[in-house]
Amino acid sequence: GSWRGTWNGEGGGVLINQAPHQLDLWQWICGMPKSIRAICHIGQHHSISVEDDATILAEYENGATGVFITSTGDYPGTNRLEITGTKGSLVLEQGKLTHRMLAMDERDYCSNPTDVKNKVTEQVLEDERINGHVEILKNFTSAILHHTPLLAPGYEGINELTLSNAAYLSAWTNCEVMLPMDDAHFQQELQKRRDSEKAVTENGTQAPQGNYLKRWNVIW
Repeated sequence: GSWRGTWNGEGGGVLINQAPHQLDLWQWICGMPKSIRAICHIGQHHSISVEDDATILAEYENGATGVFITSTGDYPGTNRLEITGTKGSLVLEQGKLTHRMLAMDERDYCSNPTDVKNKVTEQVLEDERINGHVEILKNFTSAILHHTPLLAPGYEGINELTLSNAAYLSAWTNCEVMLPMDDAHFQQELQKRRDSEKAVTENGTQAPQGNYLKRWNVIW
């Protein structure tokens, strides 16, 4: 459709079309960061006027950092989540969760004066292949019928949208964006791109459009 891949139609590209679920899971597991810095490439892989490649650097109140990378140009692509802490790491990829555990906390090991090796043990857990959409629908109906607490209340969607909006604003202004962000500033910058895109269309030149094949679909 002509509304796809446009600021006036979708309001964004890969961050608002293909990546919202991953952004939502990121904040659901790790919480909201205090600041965002992002690079968003416009039409790098497709003939569209919005971003199809984005990298986000986030910083948290406790000093932790996070990196989120998404693209529609890395077919067939991959979904990978990695969390590293002082006692080990978790890597979720291709249906497997790999848990690497340290015998000694990395901070203690770093300052240990003895030449002792920090033993690493590894545990691999296979994905149970639960259909997340079905489970969410079951939880939704159970909330209506039995007042079961919702796993993902609708109002929490604002967190994921805040991450993508902050990434856009950071990329547009080439600045770090603190959260909570300046919504008025974001709307001003978004409107500039909508107006520019509309002007191109009104001058008789169609806004860039692409052919949306399977590579635009999320591989669950």
